[in-house]
Amino acid sequence: MVGRARYQAHLANARDSAERSECNNHRAVNQANASRHKLEATGIGGCACARHGCFVPNSMVDFQKGERQMNMDYALCNALGHNMDGLSRALTFYDVNCQYNKYLRCRVDESIHLTIPPGMEIIPGIGLWHVHGHQDKCFVRYASNFILGAARIDGEIMETLWAPLNVISPSARGMSTPHRQECLDFQMNDCNFMKMICIGMFLSRKYKEAKRGTAESSQAFDELNDAADPDMVVRWEEQENVAQASRIHNPSALDVYDVRLNKARSRKEIELDLLQTSFRRPGARPQLGAATWIASGITIEEIARRRIRLQHTIDEFIAGAQRYLGDEYDEDDNIQDMDVDFVDDPPDSTDEESDDDAEPGGNPRVLFQPERVLIPLPSNLGRDRCEELGIGGLMRQEITLREGQANDMLHAIRVHLADKAVLFRTTVRPARSQVTTTRAWSQVHSVERVINLNSTVYKKCRTQLSKLGAEHLLDKYRELQKSDLKATSAVADPNARGQRNSTLPWFWSLDVQGDSVSNDWMNEFYRVHWLRTKALRDRWAEELLLVGHEMRWTIDFLAHKAQTWLDRAQQNIEPGRDGHRCYAIRQAQTYRLLAEDARARFIQVNHAFGHDV
Repeated sequence: MVGRARYQAHLANARDSAERSECNNHRAVNQANASRHKLEATGIGGCACARHGCFVPNSMVDFQKGERQMNMDYALCNALGHNMDGLSRALTFYDVNCQYNKYLRCRVDESIHLTIPPGMEIIPGIGLWHVHGHQDKCFVRYASNFILGAARIDGEIMETLWAPLNVISPSARGMSTPHRQECLDFQMNDCNFMKMICIGMFLSRKYKEAKRGTAESSQAFDELNDAADPDMVVRWEEQENVAQASRIHNPSALDVYDVRLNKARSRKEIELDLLQTSFRRPGARPQLGAATWIASGITIEEIARRRIRLQHTIDEFIAGAQRYLGDEYDEDDNIQDMDVDFVDDPPDSTDEESDDDAEPGGNPRVLFQPERVLIPLPSNLGRDRCEELGIGGLMRQEITLREGQANDMLHAIRVHLADKAVLFRTTVRPARSQVTTTRAWSQVHSVERVINLNSTVYKKCRTQLSKLGAEHLLDKYRELQKSDLKATSAVADPNARGQRNSTLPWFWSLDVQGDSVSNDWMNEFYRVHWLRTKALRDRWAEELLLVGHEMRWTIDFLAHKAQTWLDRAQQNIEPGRDGHRCYAIRQAQTYRLLAEDARARFIQVNHAFGHDV
């Protein structure tokens, strides 16, 4: 805890200005001046190491009227002045740092009791749990995922440290001020000591996680980077460098990690616009509902032509089958069942593609089903029958064409997944009424049906490749899992929880350059994911490097403490101080054993550690 006299002097001189949160309705900001019935202390706050959770000495303060900035200013300045010689950067995490850090320098300059080391650069951050309660823009600006040098920390270490203090909180409420401060100091010192004892096991676990995370994130980034256009990669790297260089003075520069959406007008919006403008045209005959009538005709035209065109194409294909399959081919060949598993319509939906020209009382799906016709392709005839007909060349050609079909289907899936994510971002989330919500989800379900159809065709394509014996292509074109067809949260909900370690599924890295060139939406989509995947790789690389240094620092610290206690034992050699000397020797032995245990653990997870130290 901080010294009482100087802290009270700071509170007496500090200016208490009421402030409303410009972000979301944060309780820590809006209720900072709430009345607490004149209690001497309503709570405590302070600073701790964001990596290891050790309380910083002389940085715990009492709250008098809630969590006010003047309280946290004093705690932060004391923490920045403790053993910070030679350091020029400090990364701070606070639940409402987007508001707190705005005028921190001004408050420090106005106070005679607050100081920040000269040349100290403060980088604000928000913990990964609290940042999801902020506005979307706060995620890319203050989350540790995008802070250079932050490694793999979540910024929520203080939340875990309140648990041991809560054990004594009922007893501390009725204590006198000196007694309460002494109990809290003892509890926090014990917490720090336990952290030091367990540091070897803690760093060993962190090193294994960092090693695995570095390998996985590097592989994901390399696959995405190798498939991207080199010119685009250079441009994305420049954007990242500019953003990181400007983050302190302009946090909005970090918005490059978020998508920039310029939503194009849909046909429905144009239809509504035409309906409104039809009433304003002077002198013209009013034609109410003309836009809707024309739009319905366009939809009918699309549905009708689709099935007629399919039937004509099938007839032409079968007519030319004998020319390529040979005279021995008979249309009555026993073609294997294609087992086409098309996406079924929902039970409550109407079949828009039914044939209205079917005979009365008949079932249109039975009378006119061109999509169910089995056509004589080599993959449907089977390898044995193809060898009998001598059409091995056709099999190889179909394998090549099937590869192209798989590429087309995966490209369509990527495009529609991006569209689905954009719909969630621009249509579903902003919806505030039942009408807009229903309309938004109808658009999402429409895109999902197309995705399901493309994934079904892709699944059938893999099956046909397997029948043709193209096993080498099946390793490249893997099976699609249900989780692969989800909309990416980086676009759909950039502030969603649980996306810290998320990367794109495997098929996103097959043709990044082609997708980016052909579609501006996809270019923006890949840009965001490339930046975020690179940030993930960089944070894991920083974590691996930092944990390796922390291992060496731990051994050096424990050895230094052991030597310090040995020196104290040598200073107590005069008669009558045997107890002091024995205690010092025992402490030196304790730190030596801790160093040996930590070294053994570090060598077990990092075999090169013993040669580096």
